[in-house]
Amino acid sequence: MPSPRLFKPATYARLPRWRGFNLLEKFTLEGDRPYVEWDLDFMAEWGFDFVRLPTDYRIWTTAPDVYREQPLKEIDQVISWARQRGIHVNLCLHRAPGYCVNAPKEPLDLWADGSSGQEARRQFAAQWRMFAARYRGIPSAELSFNLVNEPPNVTADQYVRVAAAAVSAIWQGDPDRLIIADGADYGMRPVPELAPLRIAQSTRGYTPMLVTHYRASWVDGSDAWPVPTWPILASISQYLYGDEKPELKSPLVLKTDLIRATEMTIKVHQVSHQARLVVQADGVTVLEQWLQPGPGRGEWQESTFKPEWGIYQAVYDKAYTATLPAHTREIRFEVTTGDWLTFSEIRLSPYPGAPGGQLVLRPGEAGWGLTQEAFTVDAQGKLAPVSGRMRYSRETLWTDWVEPWKAFAATGVGVHVGEWGAYSYTPHTVVLAWMSDRLRNWQQAGMGWALWNLRGGFGLLDSDRADVLYEPYRGHRLDRKMLELLRQG
Repeated sequence: MPSPRLFKPATYARLPRWRGFNLLEKFTLEGDRPYVEWDLDFMAEWGFDFVRLPTDYRIWTTAPDVYREQPLKEIDQVISWARQRGIHVNLCLHRAPGYCVNAPKEPLDLWADGSSGQEARRQFAAQWRMFAARYRGIPSAELSFNLVNEPPNVTADQYVRVAAAAVSAIWQGDPDRLIIADGADYGMRPVPELAPLRIAQSTRGYTPMLVTHYRASWVDGSDAWPVPTWPILASISQYLYGDEKPELKSPLVLKTDLIRATEMTIKVHQVSHQARLVVQADGVTVLEQWLQPGPGRGEWQESTFKPEWGIYQAVYDKAYTATLPAHTREIRFEVTTGDWLTFSEIRLSPYPGAPGGQLVLRPGEAGWGLTQEAFTVDAQGKLAPVSGRMRYSRETLWTDWVEPWKAFAATGVGVHVGEWGAYSYTPHTVVLAWMSDRLRNWQQAGMGWALWNLRGGFGLLDSDRADVLYEPYRGHRLDRKMLELLRQG
């Protein structure tokens, strides 16, 4: 088998700044339906030149290496429609043999050692070998392949092993095909180890989730997040990490001045393995709670054994309470020993200046790996980071989420933003302000993008936002302000 590095499509190191949308007709087996030509007409009319097709291999796969022709013809058709209109198509396996970021879990494991991983990688490569043969002859300027959507937190060796199998299969039959791999950690982190394969990479634009996934039904706890604003001065992570995660271990510190003795309640949501929760008031321990999930019944509501780690993780949804002395100036929440826990609420009562006479703090950060920090809390209950650094702004988005990819692109790897957008429950003014900063950053970096959908909750058509005055448009409801913002970007 020839080494993948012997092949090199001329475009892999420098991607056009494509801008467009994802089309979701074959995103899931349950939602499978034909693509709609009108969508391509709309994109072409308004100057968009890119469409990403996240797909579920089960739609056309009846058994390993056995494929149904009808759904494949529907993919052929949308590629043809796009080519006729000068729109680049990026074909993606959102669900691949052995992996999908969404439930249900695949029976095989694309990333594993042993027979499960070997068979998953064989089937994965076979899928791309089939597509390579099917679309050989279509120029890479018109069609690219996106290997697998949002790989998890796997090692570089695991990712290279998976990508190399597919790249070899593709380039054996179609040596000029442009290939794009999503970044690691669900598309967030560049993968320099893939560079020898000479393929481009794709990132994501969903930061912060407090803005992008507010009240999203598929994100646990998002219905309890604070109403998003933009920019965001302060936002609390839901995680407290213990010494089993030393690189993330950090306390949540609230600096205030309690006028009187105050009841403090923290509602623990989930616990992994074991965690000693300690709450201190001015350095004195007021609450110490040992939490250790296990089999059967306990303090928890539901406990599940995780064989991959040999531990139990449990949902508690249980409140723990302590009294803080009057004139407490610093409250410290920490997992001193153990793995990690999440909490859904901290409540201080009374807190006279806050709405309703009590302070209710709900985490706005659901993402893994964010450390806690110290906040001042004023008399009205408003938080501000002690560091003085804005939690999220155009500048932090640039520094944390664009600059690393821009630097990576400078090494000779093409970069594109394969997905981004904010769900329909986020206030429209907030969405537009956040989108404007995102677009300006990507324009400055020379990076293209694809909004998660054209029609639907993240899109500019038929998004069902309660605070938008829609414009009737050829049988659809058009978010004109979002359209004009995207066209400027």
